[in-house]
Amino acid sequence: MIKLRTYVYIDSLQPQLAEYIASVSQGFPPVPGNACLWVEVSPGMAVHRLTDIALKATRVHLTQKIVERAFGSMSVHHRDQSDVREAGGILLNHLNAQVNDRAKCQVAWQEIIRGMTPDHTVLINRQNRRGSMILPEQSMFILETEPAGYIIYAANQAEKAANITIIDVGAVGAFGRLIISGSEADIDAAAAAAIAAVERPSGT
Repeated sequence: MIKLRTYVYIDSLQPQLAEYIASVSQGFPPVPGNACLWVEVSPGMAVHRLTDIALKATRVHLTQKIVERAFGSMSVHHRDQSDVREAGGILLNHLNAQVNDRAKCQVAWQEIIRGMTPDHTVLINRQNRRGSMILPEQSMFILETEPAGYIIYAANQAEKAANITIIDVGAVGAFGRLIISGSEADIDAAAAAAIAAVERPSGT
């Protein structure tokens, strides 16, 4: 039996997140404004079947497909929202599931650190090479979720809400992790949007 862990629909990928995903994508990279669907299941190998179904039934492009130790994740995108929604509906029908059957997102950790020191920011920048750089004196918001895939929606909504910089987005594995930076006011607004997103993730 396939268990639906994450199911998240994004109507419009924000510029930084779209470029970040493109930098790590093993498939067809999205562009800003594309609609996107992120699905995570267990067992992990079941994601191959779901990928095949979505690609054969619709015009969506495969952003990435990852099978790790316990779970499998897939992401598809298209400029036309209706194609992405259609792919999602077909996958749910195949699983005999509804959006509400997905696992509830749990926040494992959230924190805002203000006025970052140079020693701290240098180490973060050396460890995270795919996003942008955090600068000394900026504030940083960190978020950890379970399942991991919900972190994508949190990142997109945070970028929508405020003028922030995406440092790192990790959406694969046991936990999803997000690091963003900016001014105190922008980080406060972005953090609130990210938490609201994982408490009420989009499905349609």
